[in-house]
Amino acid sequence: MADKKAQNQTSFDQAIQTLAQVVANPTTPKNIKKHLTDLISSLKASQDSISVRAANAISQLDDVSQDPNIPSYVRVTLWQAVSALEGIRE
Repeated sequence: MADKKAQNQTSFDQAIQTLAQVVANPTTPKNIKKHLTDLISSLKASQDSISVRAANAISQLDDVSQDPNIPSYVRVTLWQAVSALEGIRE
């Protein structure tokens, strides 16, 4: 049980780090940066369980990745974050 929690936290931290890299990239469009900054803040807020925050983030990232103005390399990076978040289960 403790091992699963540690694994979930590692995946969660990895997803946040991936999103932070997208935000730090100077070629990422400003509207995407704003959305991802808000998303990172909501992921770090601990009022919900880690699995609920991950599920909400997956939904929001799916919406962001559908933006036609998003560069393809940013979309692929967002999918990597989604992949890390999908492994989180309680």
